[in-house]
Amino acid sequence: MARTVFLGTSDFAAAVLERLADSPHRPALVVTRPDRPAGRGRKLSAPPVADAARALGLELAQPENVNDEQARARIAQARPDAVIVCAFGAMIREPLLSDFEMLNVHPSLLPRWRGAAPVERAIMEGDEKTGVCIIRLTAGLDSGPVFLEGVEPIAPDDTYGTLAARLRELGADLLLRVLDERSEPAEQPEDGVTYAEKITAADRTLDPAAPAEVNDRVVRALSPHIGARVRLADGGFLGVLLAAVRAPGEAGEPRADGERLMLGGLELLEVQPAGKRPMTAAAYLRGRSL
Repeated sequence: MARTVFLGTSDFAAAVLERLADSPHRPALVVTRPDRPAGRGRKLSAPPVADAARALGLELAQPENVNDEQARARIAQARPDAVIVCAFGAMIREPLLSDFEMLNVHPSLLPRWRGAAPVERAIMEGDEKTGVCIIRLTAGLDSGPVFLEGVEPIAPDDTYGTLAARLRELGADLLLRVLDERSEPAEQPEDGVTYAEKITAADRTLDPAAPAEVNDRVVRALSPHIGARVRLADGGFLGVLLAAVRAPGEAGEPRADGERLMLGGLELLEVQPAGKRPMTAAAYLRGRSL
């Protein structure tokens, strides 16, 4: 049994935490980010990992900076054999990085898709497979040696939501195996390195000049957590939550086709006007003329 401390923030990390807490390696301490304003009302909201830790009855810390002296002392008090890092959302720096054995749950087949948005980028680029690697956290960006990896196919209709659900289960399985087996990691290869940059507003915006299948991958990669969008003729944006390719290879500006809303050969099925609830494209078109 390994005595652990868990560092994480997102829904993905919360799912891994739940599995870890139900194992012999139950964390002695969970560290996550501070509560932040969220949503249209800017109401103070706890990170998913904070909610999960409270529900599981785990000791919780939410320091402003995990690298400062007080936060490091709190982690040291837990006397961890290993510190687990999963979608924490902040850099781990020295001396904390070297104070403990640090294992990182990273949802890609490293060295492909190092960085902040590996699941989204894999779908957007049309990868046929991805996976999870358990690595030793080092100063480089997701460049540490790999303890164990698992492969997960990407289905043609996968969204971020469906794929991430399978990856977090795979990641938890692999993490528990690494904690049980304590094998030595292997260095990553130098070839095949790519970087999954953080998703920007430009990444969210569908391109009328791109083929339908390219825009479809963007919609699926950002559903349901971020959301794609299309720019309208008046300069505003319309959120796109669900779409389907009707004419592969066809590009074009947004247009109404009867009760269908098309972007080239891509039919936009579910949309969300700014400040309003999601709705079908047919309902949107009934209330607005393009």
